[in-house]
Amino acid sequence: MYDYIIVGAGSAGCVLANRLSANPNTRVLLLEAGGRDWNPLIHMPAGLAKLVNVDSLNWGYETEPEPRLNNRRLYWPRGKVLGGSSSINAMCYTRGHRDDYDHWAHLGNQGWGYDDVLPYFKLAENQERGESEFHGSGGPLNVQDLIHHSDLSEVFLQAAEQAGFPRNPDFNGPNQRGFGLYQVTQKNGSRCSTAEGYLSPVKDRPNLTVLTNALSRRVLLEGGQAVGIEYQRRGKVCRAEGQEIILSAGAINSPQLLMLSGIGPDELLSNVGIKPIHPLPGVGRNLQDHLDICTLYHCTENITYDRLNDLAVGLRYLLFHKGVGTSNIAEAGGFAVSGLSDDDRPDLQFHFVPAMLDDHGRNRLDGNGFTLHCCPLRPESRGFIAIRSTDPTDHPAIHANYLSRGQDLDLMVEGVKLSRKIFGAEAFDPIRGDEIFPGAKVTSDEEIVGFIRQKAETIYHPIGTCKMGSDDMAVVDDQLLVRGLEGLRVVDASVMPTLVSGNTNAPTVMIAEKASDLILEQSRAEAVS
Repeated sequence: MYDYIIVGAGSAGCVLANRLSANPNTRVLLLEAGGRDWNPLIHMPAGLAKLVNVDSLNWGYETEPEPRLNNRRLYWPRGKVLGGSSSINAMCYTRGHRDDYDHWAHLGNQGWGYDDVLPYFKLAENQERGESEFHGSGGPLNVQDLIHHSDLSEVFLQAAEQAGFPRNPDFNGPNQRGFGLYQVTQKNGSRCSTAEGYLSPVKDRPNLTVLTNALSRRVLLEGGQAVGIEYQRRGKVCRAEGQEIILSAGAINSPQLLMLSGIGPDELLSNVGIKPIHPLPGVGRNLQDHLDICTLYHCTENITYDRLNDLAVGLRYLLFHKGVGTSNIAEAGGFAVSGLSDDDRPDLQFHFVPAMLDDHGRNRLDGNGFTLHCCPLRPESRGFIAIRSTDPTDHPAIHANYLSRGQDLDLMVEGVKLSRKIFGAEAFDPIRGDEIFPGAKVTSDEEIVGFIRQKAETIYHPIGTCKMGSDDMAVVDDQLLVRGLEGLRVVDASVMPTLVSGNTNAPTVMIAEKASDLILEQSRAEAVS
């Protein structure tokens, strides 16, 4: 019997495993469907460019045909390895805007306003610039300035200033707006995933059991109480019993596991042959994601990352932990307020890549060039996830429903125009070649819309499918307990009621830090009573 069983050793699960096993009298089991994080491409930051094609580290999801994106199936890579997506992401450390969290609290989630969550961001962080009002030191998640960045990233920042955007040295400080170099979750130039920062230092604790290649099949329930997990490993179906079960499998897998366990929308479960045990209509609903559009130009000089000598890059990294191997590729970027915004929060985010990036890097283009990603930060469109069968290996159906509501499409058009404005600035004049995408012939708004429908892709931030709240569609309460059940929580990006205005990894770590405190406080209260 375990005190806690955690499903998923990703961005949240590794945090929980560390914090909950700190008491040597507490027994913790951590189940991960993927394998160990041994692949060297994980740890060399620039290796992320190659990870997109490593199937063993990636769930490799695809959406259903998206009606407003020319019925394309969009590729959704998600980490399937210790560290989860924190082992394959671009390591940009951003938290979002303070109003994002105050909005969560306004929705009825007590204790989730900005002033409530800032201490947990700081608790997680080892900010190499030093401790401050907004930053912490001594935490497991190391945050540092890039050791290496391309000269092109400096050109980009000069161009952004010439286009009217201010410099910002810290997107997580008093002001989010502006452009600068991203800080990254790295230590000494190596990736600091949650597996590296949180799990690796404690993996030998005798009270912590970590099982990889263990696919969870369902939560075991008895009379409204979660009592264990059924999982398969090495061809066998196994059971583990625990006093509390915590799902940290992510915005796709956590709702999938709930539905496989008979927890979710009645009609959907019945249609796939699962007896509804605990009706919760919101499971799998409220899916949100940042949809991204890339503007690409050729570069007239051979100064991009397109034609690097991989052997030389890898050797320098291996010997000295310096050079391009330490780059997160998406080195610079920023946050801007469009003309469509109804408040002063940035509503567009940019990531600059000193290379040509098409179809997640899977389509190699000829020559040299540079790329600017842009995504609307708070989309109004909502999708859903639905299981197809009782088979846990059967990928669920992902209906992102991109561009289905509000001004999401108008914001993407604005993002393309601002991207072109930056690339058209004087700083790029000596090296700017022809525009690749959208292409010089694409000029009208209607033509830009056509380009977006053909080329837009996810920038890897799905959330919301087990949302926190108190309304009828909420799946967990503000303690992250599944509504109406005992001993079952969800702790990952799926509990976010709305998207934050930025990358989602740091907020997911924060959620797990706060959840650890909630769990331990409850345990102490029960012990006293």
